[in-house]
Amino acid sequence: MGAEDIGSMQSSPALNVGLPIALVIIMLGLGLSLKLEDFTRILSRPKPVLVGIVCQAAILPAFCLVLVYLSDLPPAIAVGMMLLAASPGATSATLYTHLARGDVALSITFAAVTSVLVLVSLPIVANVSLLLFYGETETVSIGIDHILQIFALAVVPAMIGMFVHSRYPAMARRLDRPVKALATFFLAAIVIFALVSHWGLVLAWGPVIGATALVFNLVSFAVGYLAPLALGVERRQAIALAMSIGIHNAALVITLALSQYMLNNPEMAIPPALYGVIAYITGGAFVWMLNRRATASDLAPR
Repeated sequence: MGAEDIGSMQSSPALNVGLPIALVIIMLGLGLSLKLEDFTRILSRPKPVLVGIVCQAAILPAFCLVLVYLSDLPPAIAVGMMLLAASPGATSATLYTHLARGDVALSITFAAVTSVLVLVSLPIVANVSLLLFYGETETVSIGIDHILQIFALAVVPAMIGMFVHSRYPAMARRLDRPVKALATFFLAAIVIFALVSHWGLVLAWGPVIGATALVFNLVSFAVGYLAPLALGVERRQAIALAMSIGIHNAALVITLALSQYMLNNPEMAIPPALYGVIAYITGGAFVWMLNRRATASDLAPR
C-alpha cells in the first residue's frame, strides 16, 4: 500500500472536521485548569520549565533523528517521528502527573508554555525533516497563515478556558470532566478511523514503527525524569516533566500531518497514532513504578 492508496484520507470529513474539533476541545479543557498564577510561577521559579524545554526541544529531537536513521524508516514515517519529537506534552500528562504525586501546577504550566513555543519549533522541524528525508530544496512552508491556524486551534481555546476559570470557577469545575471526556472520545474515534482505513499500512510498518516509537517513548520518559533530577530539580517537579515530555501531544502532530492546509501526508500520521497508544500504557507503568517506590520509601525504617 503506497501513498497514492491512502491519499483519500485527507478528503474525509471525519478527519478534516473531527481533528480540529478534537484539538479545540482538548485545548479548551487545558484552559479550564489554568490560572494566571500558573504563568507567574515561571517568572519566579523558571528553572524546571527551562530544563524541560531543553530536554524536549533539543535532546529528544537529536536522539529521534539518530533513531529514525538507524531504523531505516520510510521518509514520511521518519518525518512523522521527528514531528512527534518536537511536539509539546499532551494535556493528559497532567492526569498522569497527579496519579504519580507530581507537581500538577508545573505540568499545566509546562504544557501551556510548550504549546506556544511549538508554533515556532514545529514548522522548523517540519522543514528540516522534509529536507533531510526527501532531499527537497523547496520545503513545504508553514507560513503565517498556518501558524495563525494552529494559534486558532490551540492557543485561543486555552485562553477561553482560562477566562472561564477566572470568571466562573464553579462552571469551570463542572465543565472540566465532560470536556476532557468529550476530547478523549473525539481523539480515540479519529485515531481508530485512521488506523482502520489504512490497516494495510499499519500491518506493513506497525512492527517496525511500533518498536521505534516504543524506544523513543522510553527514552523520553527517562530523559524527562533523570535529566531534571541530575540538574537539581526536585522529585515532584521531575515527575511532572517526565510525564509532559514522555506523553507527547499526538493529536497536534496528527492534525499537522493530515490537514490539507499543512503537510497533507497521511503516512506521517501513523507514528503519532501508534505512539499515543504506547505512551498511555508505558505512562501507567511509570506511575505504578513511581508510586511503588514512594510507598517503599515511606515504609522504610528511619
